[in-house]
Amino acid sequence: MSAPIVHGGGITAAAATFGGRPDDWLDLSTGINPCPVALPDIPARAWHRLPDRHLVDEARRAARDHYGSGEILPLPVPGTQSVIQLLPHLVEAGRLVGVTDNRVAVTDNKVAVTDNKVAVVSPTYGEYARAFASAGFAVDAIDDIAAIGAGHRLAVVVNPNNPDGLIWPTETLIALHDKMKSANGFLVVDEAFGDTDPALSLAFRAPRLPNLIIFRSFGKFFGLAGLRLGFAIARDDILERFEDWLGPWAVSGPALSIAGSLLRSDVSPIRGRIDERNAGLHVVLKGSGLQISGGTALFTLVADPRAGDIYTHLCRHHILVRKFDYAPDWLRFGLTPDPAADRRLGEALQRFER
Repeated sequence: MSAPIVHGGGITAAAATFGGRPDDWLDLSTGINPCPVALPDIPARAWHRLPDRHLVDEARRAARDHYGSGEILPLPVPGTQSVIQLLPHLVEAGRLVGVTDNRVAVTDNKVAVTDNKVAVVSPTYGEYARAFASAGFAVDAIDDIAAIGAGHRLAVVVNPNNPDGLIWPTETLIALHDKMKSANGFLVVDEAFGDTDPALSLAFRAPRLPNLIIFRSFGKFFGLAGLRLGFAIARDDILERFEDWLGPWAVSGPALSIAGSLLRSDVSPIRGRIDERNAGLHVVLKGSGLQISGGTALFTLVADPRAGDIYTHLCRHHILVRKFDYAPDWLRFGLTPDPAADRRLGEALQRFER
């Protein structure tokens, strides 16, 4: 059995090691809006009835308007986690081996799964590589889109990327899509952090990019990660396969109701609050002499040779940030919820012995 993938979060485990009550810790280990929006009214029937089709359709319409795209499917978790287990079904031998006239071509001819390689632009979320490797695919972790070749059946790009915030230009991604399409392949773009800068998104171009699949996260931007909700944007036949794989009632009625309401709301105050919290975090980090090396509006990446010691020092002050086994000089800081938390972080960093 492979080692578990490390994520942000884990306050309970940190508190068990370093002491304190989990509720008293300052969790900066995730890229989630720390200022959650107020929940809209949820009809009682959403709680006590199975989520009927009209709730799904309502959430889809709201998401289409919000993301500016065509065909959208609500998913039970953000695309960066277990939903990606759906992706191997697109390139699984004997089920989907080609695209003709922008439609799925199904064949009974069997080919070796390992003949269909997958490229994952890395480092990024570990679930993509694991999902394909577990399904028997050969996975190439590459650091540049230019390295994606004709032998790759599917390519995964997180844009903006986690954890370094790297942004790939829209024109580059469209060219990659066309390259994948010409080889009967697919491009997956994970836009989990795309809500803070909609201009980066391929969503409104998706109807003209038939071999594109976009994943969007709902909980990160709205600060409601506990809903475990996301959306997939793709052509109809791909979404039909996803929906069939998920089965009925994949997303709860309350989650669909909340999404339908919030996606139709004015989100400019949310973006403004995130920008304010991001600016406050940067003031603290720079004032503490830390070098900012990347990030998005929802998190900041710091590179420092003392990262491991800083991580432990902050844990002793009951502040959790994200460390990386593959990059021991990196720390990722999520946003603080308010100026008081900025001061708490700043004071802890000032106590670090340099």
